[in-house]
Amino acid sequence: MKIAILGYGTVGRGVAQIIEERVPEVEVARILELPDRLTDPRMTPNYQDIVDDPAIELVVECMGGIEPAHTFILQALNAGKHVVTSNKAVVAAHFAEFAEAASKAGVGLLIEASVGGGIPWIASIEKVRRIEDVQSFSGIMNGTTNYIVYSMLKDGADFAEVLSKAQELGFAERDPTADIDGIDVRNKTIISASVAFDVACTQDLPVSGIRNLTKYDLSLFGSRDLTVKLIGRGVQADGRYAVSVEPVAVSTSTLEANVPTNFNLVTLDAPSIGELKFYGQGAGSLPTGNAIVQDILDCVAGRRPTYDFSRGLVYDPAMLHGPYVFRTEATIPGAKFYEPGAVIVDDLTATQARALLDDALKSDPTTFMAAVSANS
Repeated sequence: MKIAILGYGTVGRGVAQIIEERVPEVEVARILELPDRLTDPRMTPNYQDIVDDPAIELVVECMGGIEPAHTFILQALNAGKHVVTSNKAVVAAHFAEFAEAASKAGVGLLIEASVGGGIPWIASIEKVRRIEDVQSFSGIMNGTTNYIVYSMLKDGADFAEVLSKAQELGFAERDPTADIDGIDVRNKTIISASVAFDVACTQDLPVSGIRNLTKYDLSLFGSRDLTVKLIGRGVQADGRYAVSVEPVAVSTSTLEANVPTNFNLVTLDAPSIGELKFYGQGAGSLPTGNAIVQDILDCVAGRRPTYDFSRGLVYDPAMLHGPYVFRTEATIPGAKFYEPGAVIVDDLTATQARALLDDALKSDPTTFMAAVSANS
């Protein structure tokens, strides 16, 4: 099969390397690249060269961002070409649109690499769904934030110091907003819920990050044998579902609490299979490239995933609720003492907790909030 790669950055190069070294049945025929970076005879700055080439059966999109990725993916699908993408932002924003276009054209839309890097997360959800509903999922879906928390604990370092180190190592972008404010996990949570629950997951979910996390917060929770992880999670039952992204205080005895450096750990739960956990590299050139090539090989073998979002689940934020801790100088309605400088509210939905956080940030911009895990 002849394919084209859109974008030749970290992931695109990883895809090409794996194919050239290990997958003789696939040929990288064209590469879309900027006009001033045409270092390979297969490269073109003109996407139409790819869309109009009948020999190219599949397009790998790993450019990132919403546009022009959104337009390019739709054009490829409408032209009868399969699409494999690692772009979680564009899939989260346009999943239903892409799925409909792929169905109409009779081509494959494969998205394994958009969540969890090299972890076979989407494929595992799809296998479980062949037999039964996924009741819930949760996990550490962002290696940057996990590296930050892990390093703060290990080295006793400040947030800013660890973030700077993560940027030096390539674990964090120059602009870390998407990671530390939970936007990256938000996109992955939307995609996970859409696949797990057969629903066009709401874009309007409560999202909180770890921007205000301090050494004191980790010490505060540590005194209660807890640590903090940024968790994306979802639950569904009885025609309803809920999703959230937020720091969660988990017991130090859990697997989640002990995930090191930039690794990911994601979990799903279903009635007959029970709890399944998947651990591995959630990003990077070769892990993500591996997931993309797995999708390409599935497509070569004739696999065409279908996504049906007509189930009609109702979004109900009350399904995700529990105690929340606020480290703040602001006044939190209904709160009780937790630790010096911190209070706890016993039962809030994730949506209510995010609203309280927003109010607290107005008077104390350093406020940090974390849900307390039910298993803690």
